[in-house]
Amino acid sequence: MRVFSAEDLDRTLDFPALIDELAAAMRGGFVAPRRHHHPIQRAGEPVATCLLMPAWTESASRAGLYLGVKLVNVFPGNSARGVASVTGLYVLQSGRTGETLAAIDGTRLTHWRTAAASALAARFLARTDAKRLLVVGAGALAPFMARAHASVRAYERIEVWNHRPEGARKLAASLAAMGLPARPADDLEAAVAEADVVSCATLATEPLIAGRWLKPGQHLDLVGAFTVSMREADDEALRRARVYVDTEAALVEGGDVALGILGGVIDRSAVVADLPALCRGAPGRRGADEITLFKSVGAAIEDLAAAILVWKNAGGPEP
Repeated sequence: MRVFSAEDLDRTLDFPALIDELAAAMRGGFVAPRRHHHPIQRAGEPVATCLLMPAWTESASRAGLYLGVKLVNVFPGNSARGVASVTGLYVLQSGRTGETLAAIDGTRLTHWRTAAASALAARFLARTDAKRLLVVGAGALAPFMARAHASVRAYERIEVWNHRPEGARKLAASLAAMGLPARPADDLEAAVAEADVVSCATLATEPLIAGRWLKPGQHLDLVGAFTVSMREADDEALRRARVYVDTEAALVEGGDVALGILGGVIDRSAVVADLPALCRGAPGRRGADEITLFKSVGAAIEDLAAAILVWKNAGGPEP
């Protein structure tokens, strides 16, 4: 069994290749049952979450025979301790024999695949002439979101807003050091008004993005709010946008779209398509003035596709 650290993944993966792998996996050959989602309550602590996400490839899959499971723990209270709020492990196994091939840093795998999935959606939903990207949030996922989106559109400006301004300044400086045209944003409403694509990766429990702020032609990417006690965009954003999701689980799990359906703000029929359907040819953006919204809750297919790419890029033999 091989072990892959976060640093190994950063050396092994790149966004154009990973986005392409996710697109191929979404078109077929992968199976993923609904994930297990367990709340964990500790006295004096915010509710934590344990997620179990299995997936496997079918016999005819071009990827080969693999299976795997990701174990993820989300502890919101860790931010006060200076510890990562999201941690995890991915176990990749042979789909032929069941033997374990690799243990992969699940936190970093989640960063890579989550960002790649949003960028894949943006291929279909963001305007091709999008020039300004706004990243909302400055946590561990945020730099991956910026880099992934920048790999599918030629942004002239990338702004970062965070509820703690110092976090936005640090992330913007880090992205600029990578060669990206990044700078911090102080006023969220003003930054949204100027952006062509708004990508939110936060642990917000109340909406940060107001639908009245959105302008024609924008694409709104929502990857936080993984429980129904969380939310990044308000009801008006749902009403104004053409809505897409990464997986059908987003209709009942997480905030934003699930809460909109639960509250009667939108109907299930208002959700145009999921990411696999987009990759198979379902209609994406229809016009330059349309507002599009993509809600991601995470899909085990994405994890397995990313883990297989890590394994293959590192020279691992096909089982």
